[in-house]
Amino acid sequence: MHRHLRRLAPLAGALILAGTAAFAADFTACQVTDTGGIDDNSFNQTAWKGVLDAEEKLGVGGRFLESQAETDYEANINSLLGGQCDVIITVGFLLGDATKAAAEANPEQKFSIVDYSYDPAIPNVLGQVYATDEAAFLAGYLAAGMTRTGVLGTFGGINIPPVTIFMDGFYRGVEHYNARKGTTVTVLGWNPETREGLFTNNFESLDDGRAFAQNLVDEGADIVLPVAGPVGLGSAALADELGVDRLKIIGVDADLYFTDPGKKHVYLTSVMKRMDATVLGVIEKAMDGTFAGGILEGNLANGGVDLAPFHDMEALVPDELKAELATIRQDIADGKLSVGG
Repeated sequence: MHRHLRRLAPLAGALILAGTAAFAADFTACQVTDTGGIDDNSFNQTAWKGVLDAEEKLGVGGRFLESQAETDYEANINSLLGGQCDVIITVGFLLGDATKAAAEANPEQKFSIVDYSYDPAIPNVLGQVYATDEAAFLAGYLAAGMTRTGVLGTFGGINIPPVTIFMDGFYRGVEHYNARKGTTVTVLGWNPETREGLFTNNFESLDDGRAFAQNLVDEGADIVLPVAGPVGLGSAALADELGVDRLKIIGVDADLYFTDPGKKHVYLTSVMKRMDATVLGVIEKAMDGTFAGGILEGNLANGGVDLAPFHDMEALVPDELKAELATIRQDIADGKLSVGG
């Protein structure tokens, strides 16, 4: 993942200067991660890929600071102030307050935050938001068509909107399948009406990922959607042990077939949030003078979210189901089908 990285002395976390071109670049993009690490096989890593892509395509320099705990957010952002960063990109809903405070105190500094936006907009902050429920709707429909037990499961890391939007879409995709097919596939772990469900309350514990998935399997689930960053890797490890006939996993954020290669065979698909594409877009805007506060949304229509290929399970998915998914995908992108409740 880390191409041409050089480690510098720590500064309020692990400061990395990425890419040999960074030393000579006139433009530097800086990133502050959420907890879970830059190599989390999830949103931190995917967002950082956008900076790496900007290095290759645009010749910019890139830095990141890892947040080991929520108490690091403010210090890490403040460490990057002072003119060395042309744009500071913070990753995750939980950095919303710290980003707002720094942006308002430093109105000349450009900021962008992944998975968050402000109302009213802050003039120097561009929020990157994602219609993840669109792609998750497809995943729910797919899972409903693939389950052998008629029971599906999901759980989240923390009960916050960027997590529950996956669960909303997944649940409603299953509902759509049931309405079309006259089936009664059920979803354990989330109710979009009551907003209550299963949450590990962290994005780090692989043990929690294993335990939550095991509990869902014990209740009959044979396909599970963990929306909890690296926690989901624990669920994948369980699926590897149980076998994919008993448990398949749907990944989130990135295509986990590639980012979790040791367990790639357990993934039916992944609900991809193309944070790399939106991060690259933000950097381009900051470089060409079109940067402005507001919202940059990724959706099915513009490729900002998507459903990953089925990879090793391609042959298991019936052609009829694939065709239905293609039609539903187009209908959502064209605005003909709403994924909301």
